[in-house]
Amino acid sequence: MRLTVKPLKQKDAGRGLAAVDRRAMEEMGVENGDYVVIEGSEGRAVARVWPGYPEDDGRAVVRIDGQLRQETGTGIDDSVEVEPADVQPASSITVALPQNLRVRGNVGPMIRQNLSGQAVAEGQTVPVSFGLGPLSSMQGQKIPLKIASTEPSGTVVVTDSTEVNVSEQPAEQIAGGQPGGEERQTPDVTYEDIGGLDDELEQVREMIELPMRHPELFQQLGIEPPKGVLLHGPPGTGKTLMARAVANEIDAYFTDISGPEIMSKYYGESEEQLREVFEEAEENAPAVVFIDEIDSIAPERGETSGDVERRVVAQLLSLMDGLEERGEVIVIGATNRVDALDPALRRGGRFDREIEVGVPDKDGRKEILQVHTRGMPLTDDIDLDRYAENTHGFVGADLEQLSKEAAMNALRRIRPELDLEEDEIDAATLEKLEVTEEDFKQALKGIEPSALREVFVEVPDVTWDSVGGLEDTKERLREAIQWPLEYPEVFQQMDMQAAKGVLMYGPPGTGKTLLAKAIANEAQSNFISIKGPELLNKYVGESEKGVREVFEKARANAPTVVFFDEIDSIAGERGQHSGDSGVGERVVSQLLTELDGLEELEDVVVIATTNRPDLIDSALLRPGRLDRHIHVPVPDEEARRKIFEVHTRDKPLADDIDLDDLAARTEGYVGADIEAVAREASMAATREFIHSVDPEDVDTSVGNVRVTADHFEQALKEVTPSVTEETKEKYEEIEQQFDTAEPATDEDAVGRTFH
Repeated sequence: MRLTVKPLKQKDAGRGLAAVDRRAMEEMGVENGDYVVIEGSEGRAVARVWPGYPEDDGRAVVRIDGQLRQETGTGIDDSVEVEPADVQPASSITVALPQNLRVRGNVGPMIRQNLSGQAVAEGQTVPVSFGLGPLSSMQGQKIPLKIASTEPSGTVVVTDSTEVNVSEQPAEQIAGGQPGGEERQTPDVTYEDIGGLDDELEQVREMIELPMRHPELFQQLGIEPPKGVLLHGPPGTGKTLMARAVANEIDAYFTDISGPEIMSKYYGESEEQLREVFEEAEENAPAVVFIDEIDSIAPERGETSGDVERRVVAQLLSLMDGLEERGEVIVIGATNRVDALDPALRRGGRFDREIEVGVPDKDGRKEILQVHTRGMPLTDDIDLDRYAENTHGFVGADLEQLSKEAAMNALRRIRPELDLEEDEIDAATLEKLEVTEEDFKQALKGIEPSALREVFVEVPDVTWDSVGGLEDTKERLREAIQWPLEYPEVFQQMDMQAAKGVLMYGPPGTGKTLLAKAIANEAQSNFISIKGPELLNKYVGESEKGVREVFEKARANAPTVVFFDEIDSIAGERGQHSGDSGVGERVVSQLLTELDGLEELEDVVVIATTNRPDLIDSALLRPGRLDRHIHVPVPDEEARRKIFEVHTRDKPLADDIDLDDLAARTEGYVGADIEAVAREASMAATREFIHSVDPEDVDTSVGNVRVTADHFEQALKEVTPSVTEETKEKYEEIEQQFDTAEPATDEDAVGRTFH
């Protein structure tokens, strides 16, 4: 049958599989586990049949990985002939290991396990994963084995009964396999090594593969094919990797320019080096010129003080779109500072398309983890879905680091058994290597998401159980923040926008910050915490820039909760302060535009807390900005009892303690006061115990310590309520005014309450 080639899913790559759509399987008369010959324009390969993915049914496609595409000399969307293959099981095979791989003992069983079910032929190079560290510089990296001979000859299948022998000669001395002697080999990365960037890859392929493979399409349309692609996005998202994969897949001449290396101290030499790269690419067309970190050699000319940079930018502009034809040379640029580039580069005819390579979502993170754990001996208890869910803000490089760290943890476990003096490693030790759930948990603790590194705050370890009482407040917070993130389809169906922001106000110590921590934990989202005054800066424009950067980070790493503690310190009423050079007013204006400007805040929720709502600029409190106003009240008797429960949960209490009585006697106490009472009572019990025993008897008698009702009596005398009846009434008045939504006047009603 003639079928169209498509890429294989990331998790299935490297196993010699061909996923054939089910209708084509029926027509060819093959079943799952059978073998087929795939014949391309430049070669043939044998692969094991795998049932196609549901979305491929009836499309006449065969999905094969980069290794098989290379063997058959085909690219994605090419046609290949596929027919059933008659392959025999191998009685024995001899493999040759690379010269730099030194293993002592019998590695045959490990190789057989890796190659089981795969079709191999003499002279073929097969990438095999041995697992971890000692064998390679990268954890889980594939080792290229050369098949020296097979018994019987021809293409055979490795089975559980195949005898695997290791050749005395290293793989480099065995004939056959990859053609050598090329001056510059394309990087060995395929589309299956890239996770979570399907849409971006599709756009890059459309820009680069189509013009190189089928220039007649563009001639027919009467247009010039695209000449350049600019990939931009945070560091570590896969821009360079994508460029390498594309160059590998189209089998084009690939040359790369690392920005700083072409710079020279001699006049005119930098431009000459740039010209040489393009001339070399034209001679070897079709070619891809990849410029990594392009912002370092092509910054905005008005912003740079150096003469060399200006000349290099001008040279690059004329090379990309000058009087001379560039021919079949496509330029890919990559940068994480797209705004620093010279604007003249960012127009049609130079970089025709700009593709943002963003921070991956949950599904993308799972694909990336599958790529990096493909060759690892994972235990069955590892659930990659859970790790994909809990790694908000992680880019591809962070997830690769997570996988490496987990592998290193596994390596540390067997390190005592390794004799580091020996050149060779025992095969039996290698077989013991496996990566466990605990290894991944430990690795996750030490890695911060790089896209959020400057503002990242560990998601707080506070749950709703840590917050006593406040049931009504918790419910309103859940509705405003948790529900839009957990049930987006309901909000979509109701054609309803989620709340942009929440203002929590109330007397000091009632638990506003604690509630913000709990919601960040429960919402399973990134958490950026901003303490109001830290944004203020003595230089004009820096404070507003700080606000802008916080929101940029939040947008790039959504879903995110941005938490402003003590927001009254940076968002005071405008027109009231004359002595701060207007910085407060500019910060308020920046906050207003970020919350409700032209740019939409997608999956970003702002929580602000204050105990002085009268000081906040009224424009911030209108609907569409901080539109939910949640009063965190002084706790009533029932709430106080629950707070006492939280703070005495793990204390050794005596039987005479009555929490109901304590709750009744603490009218006017807020959460912080009750925590202080519990702490003071514990301190009194500790003081009494330490004074009553000898130091050497402390260890034996510490289990008998109890906090009694007398200790709580002492604590209540020490700690007085921090909220008066008058203050409580003021906040209740403010709540009524927010609820009735009186129009704000010059002399605002909320402000009048306090004045």
